[in-house]
Amino acid sequence: MIVQIRRTVPARMGFLLIAFVWLLFSAAQQVAAAPYAAMVIDARTGEVLHSRNADTRLHPASLTKMMTLYIAFEAVRNGEITLDTPVRITKKASSEPPSKLGLRTGQTIAFRYLIRAAAVKSANDAATAIGIAISGSEAAFARRMTRTAKAMGMSRTTFKNAHGLTESGHLSTARDMTTLGRHLLYDYPQYYNLFSRQSTHAGIKTVPNTNRRLLAAYKGADGIKTGYTRAAGFNLVASAKRKDERVIATVFGGKSGASRNAKVAELLDMGFRRAPSRAPIRKPARPAYAGNAGLGVSVAGLSGAPKTSLRPVLRPVAGTVQVASVAETAAKNGDRIQNGIAAAIAAATDGTPRPAARPEDLVLASTDPAPEPEQEVVTRLSTSGGHLWGVNVGRYTTRYEAEKVLLKTALSEMTTLEGTLRKVNQSTRGFEATFQGMTREQADLACRRLQARNVTCFMIGPS
Repeated sequence: MIVQIRRTVPARMGFLLIAFVWLLFSAAQQVAAAPYAAMVIDARTGEVLHSRNADTRLHPASLTKMMTLYIAFEAVRNGEITLDTPVRITKKASSEPPSKLGLRTGQTIAFRYLIRAAAVKSANDAATAIGIAISGSEAAFARRMTRTAKAMGMSRTTFKNAHGLTESGHLSTARDMTTLGRHLLYDYPQYYNLFSRQSTHAGIKTVPNTNRRLLAAYKGADGIKTGYTRAAGFNLVASAKRKDERVIATVFGGKSGASRNAKVAELLDMGFRRAPSRAPIRKPARPAYAGNAGLGVSVAGLSGAPKTSLRPVLRPVAGTVQVASVAETAAKNGDRIQNGIAAAIAAATDGTPRPAARPEDLVLASTDPAPEPEQEVVTRLSTSGGHLWGVNVGRYTTRYEAEKVLLKTALSEMTTLEGTLRKVNQSTRGFEATFQGMTREQADLACRRLQARNVTCFMIGPS
């Protein structure tokens, strides 16, 4: 009997140990799984077309950089900094973990390149450098980010840094990030093209867009920002325009980049189905500008920032130019306002030499900054130069079904189908879903990969 007990107890303990480990593993999986949230709006009116867990406070990851960029645009608009201001990189900025541009401590780089790197590459070092350049420290910049968010109506958002890496208390919601995306679109349309660039030159190298797959695969997509951390999952705020309609969709907690993109495409499709064809554009009110006022912050990140602002000295010239004729004209007209203005001018310039009139044939040097390189125009592959092949992925009873299959297939097999032209061909037997603009080798590889996924596929040769 004793022997039997000795054999049974260890067996039971082993079973309990296995069960305990399994429970711990299950709990770890639940903790690691980022919560899902979504929001879809009609960008023209702000009307909510779909929401799920939209007010749950979650980790925004690099969606944070939308606010970093918004304040960068605001700072340029209000004269705090210029696009060509050289920014000296601090150790804090250069030591940020990837994704990063690769900035080095002590180097200087034009502010415009930091903006490009943060918007397109989602570079953490560039985002931190932007914050320090504007507010003197990342902590001060994060407080400004939160103030600006509250002024926009983002009531459940608190920022702790400029890049979005996980930090205690750094939280936002799907609704708030959708609001921020709409403000970027309407408050600073002159910069919005940054978010649709497949790649851009960022001063030290050319960087690809983290959102390039959705931009290439979804018709009308032109922005805005991706994000990922382990705590947040795969996040995305996306905007797309078709004719007069524009929809913004936000997803938090995607399980992978591909599944997140597929979900966003599904939400954008839903948005276009639910949004009216015509609607008035009601732009959001721009938030009140506060800048760094009251914080005692100096712009420490700027290289060669001016310490004083001196008035120019009048150029010495021979003779003077009198303004009596202005006063006489005003007196003759009996206009008291003109008379007052003329008197003020005469008093201010009485006896003071004034510069001679500028010669009419004087050639002025331009004071505009060096023009940016022409924006890269990304197009799909043409059917010339050997790209005369394609693949057919099925025949469907409606055009909508065919387009839906094309989009789903493009998102699931991006490696071989990226850059191809999705086309639906109508015949008497239905709607053929095809990808065109491929070489024979590309078409053959794409079909073999799709067939391995149990997707119907056959090659289409030149006709």
